Amino acid sequence: MQQNPSDIVIIGAGPAGCSTSLFLAKNKIPHTIIDKAVFPRDKVCGDALSGKTVYVLNQLDPSIIPSFDQQKNEFIESWGVKFVAPNGKAIDIPFKQDMSKEKYPPGFISKRVDFDYELFKRLDRNYATVIDGAELTTIKRTAATFEIAYEKANTTVTISNIKLLVGAEGDRSVVGKALSTIKKENDHYCAGIRAYYEGVTGMHPQNFIELHFLPEMLPGYFWIFPLPNGMANVGAGMLSSEVSKRKVNLKADMLKAIENNPNIKDRFKDAKLVGKIQGWGLPLGSKKRQLSGDGFILVGDAGALIDPFTGEGIGNALYSGMMAANHIIEAIKQNRFDAAFLKQFDDAFYARQWDELKLSHTMQKLCKFPWLFNFVVNKAHKNKALRETISCMFEDLDLRAKLRNPLFYIKLLMNDKTK
Repeated sequence: MQQNPSDIVIIGAGPAGCSTSLFLAKNKIPHTIIDKAVFPRDKVCGDALSGKTVYVLNQLDPSIIPSFDQQKNEFIESWGVKFVAPNGKAIDIPFKQDMSKEKYPPGFISKRVDFDYELFKRLDRNYATVIDGAELTTIKRTAATFEIAYEKANTTVTISNIKLLVGAEGDRSVVGKALSTIKKENDHYCAGIRAYYEGVTGMHPQNFIELHFLPEMLPGYFWIFPLPNGMANVGAGMLSSEVSKRKVNLKADMLKAIENNPNIKDRFKDAKLVGKIQGWGLPLGSKKRQLSGDGFILVGDAGALIDPFTGEGIGNALYSGMMAANHIIEAIKQNRFDAAFLKQFDDAFYARQWDELKLSHTMQKLCKFPWLFNFVVNKAHKNKALRETISCMFEDLDLRAKLRNPLFYIKLLMNDKTK
């Protein structure tokens, strides 16, 4: 069947939209991708690129990650994470047990203005009709297809006979609001703030990202992520229901931690804020949502797929885009864009990712019990076998599932070894 670029339209050219587009182009599927911004553009985020991000980009093109490794001004390699418990005790957990075997790092950190632009530049104009600086204004259903209108340069443009719309424009997705049942729920939503600093000291030599679970921010955390050129991404996030219930001022609490926390304040003694402290919302993947329906699919933040524990969304955005592209290819082959067929995308995504999201939700809930977090970190600090177990959990979901099993904590209480 001959495809027209207007048959498949992706709204949003961030990681989720670009992933969908790049995998469609890899399979020679014509399509259109629209974004209201003109790239490069900034996006408020923690800026960490996880192992899942590395995995998806390797599936797309094995040359991408080596190219990141060469762009030292835009990408900095990261080899692990530092967890700091509410009592101030810290443990370093590498992303890989034997890092000497790794040619390239398992993770990176990059400002979103740079990372997103890198993806945008890679869009294949042979198959992708790319329209930026264009804001979607209306969506209309016309029989079995859609008609949309967007504004660009004070001109209204209409695209008709769209067989499939892909909502990839983030938390405030116009496609999602118009067509899906996803609503903001404070128990499954996180408030976040981010600032850029220069001159923060005490970074890990292998650029471990830092998660500080400060008592006043539970169930949430304060973070410090190293960036290229001596910069740091500093921020804080907390469940929106807790922010509302406790009337939390995240910005004030973050600045208070920088000024007063004994593990943090000396590192900011000569640091300087660069730009403004900015906030954003994170729709968490702590419950299953409707990701598709008649003629539409939602990917990334538009589908509320952010990790509930870490707050990381780029990996699942790229992964959902890759899976959506694979499903779109099948939809084209069978000329099926109905809700029953597209629901197979929902089922496939959650079959792959729900155990991980559910585990992260459990970890998020455990943060409500500081004594338990302190206990586990204290044990890990003393116990090499436990540290190695936690490290392996970044690679092995079966091992990560231990953290959801109460027996894991009972064994810790009974002795110093985890088996």
